[in-house]
Amino acid sequence: MNTGITTFSQIIDFLPMHEFRKCVQRYNGNHKVKSFSCFEQFLYMAFAQLTYRESL
Repeated sequence: MNTGITTFSQIIDFLPMHEFRKCVQRYNGNHKVKSFSCFEQFLYMAFAQLTYRESL
């Protein structure tokens, strides 16, 4: 059983969240979003890319 922090979480910690939020706000990325925010989509796409998935 893994009791430490995951590798994916360690990679995401390097993401400058302030810059990400600023870009989302600048381009109005979360306009009319009900449940699937830009950040969640980014996390899913980053995980898929890092684990060599062909689709979500």
